[in-house]
Amino acid sequence: MRKQLVFFLVIIFSSVIYAQNKPAYKLYNAKGKKISYKKMIKKMSKTDVVLFGEHHNNPIIHWLQYEATKDLNTQRKLILGAEMFEADNQNELNNYITGKIDEKALDTVARLWSNYRTDYKPLVDFAKENNLKFIATNIPRRFASLVFRGGFEVLETLTDKEKMWIAPLPIAYDKTLPGYVRMKEMMGGHGGDNLPKAQAVKDATMGYFILKNIQENRLFIHYNGSYHSDNYEGIYWYLKKDNSDLKISTVSVIEQENIKKFDKENKLKADFIIVVPTTMTKTY
Repeated sequence: MRKQLVFFLVIIFSSVIYAQNKPAYKLYNAKGKKISYKKMIKKMSKTDVVLFGEHHNNPIIHWLQYEATKDLNTQRKLILGAEMFEADNQNELNNYITGKIDEKALDTVARLWSNYRTDYKPLVDFAKENNLKFIATNIPRRFASLVFRGGFEVLETLTDKEKMWIAPLPIAYDKTLPGYVRMKEMMGGHGGDNLPKAQAVKDATMGYFILKNIQENRLFIHYNGSYHSDNYEGIYWYLKKDNSDLKISTVSVIEQENIKKFDKENKLKADFIIVVPTTMTKTY
């Protein structure tokens, strides 16, 4: 009788503990199978480029980006880059990392995102502290706006200096890529063909600056919205178009009510899929 009582109490205690266990995220591979953080880092370390997709306002993803960068830095020499910095602010970013200007000056001369301090400053400071290059890969937003209003053709009107901050013209573009097709459909045709073109010129430019700054025996970690590399499109497509031998790891993020069971519809979205609860707090 005593043994049965002990067994019963153990079961009750275990159930309570399980109910209280609320993980902030779960990691899955492209096939929807659970994968450990350690194995993800090991696989990433063997590639040339990591496209670390994110939801811009998700704190868990920003924390994982920092931790993964820190751990990969113990295994490989790194180069960092991000969508959140525009190519014409590269000098300012360099000056901050090398200590020529302080954070206040960087905020004054560069177009920092509103969540820079909480979400991206830790990565930039990690580069500064470890003497790593940090590449501003994105097209200046005013040029993307021009494409949205007038198509790729308007880029020909830029000065030679301005063209240095975008992918070489003419911009390669496959309008049949599912991501661009969905973008147009989701907007109900608003923006016409120029909406996905504005997205494509960002993807092309980020891919261009990754390839321009990649170095042999170094791992390039790039932080971008997951929609820029989901389903092996976007930046991934441009990288592979110009260098088919490049080894690339992709990361995506999805939100689910139950993160312990992977939704099959999200298979093959990326090599590593971070599932976070829909109730996760946001940074903005």
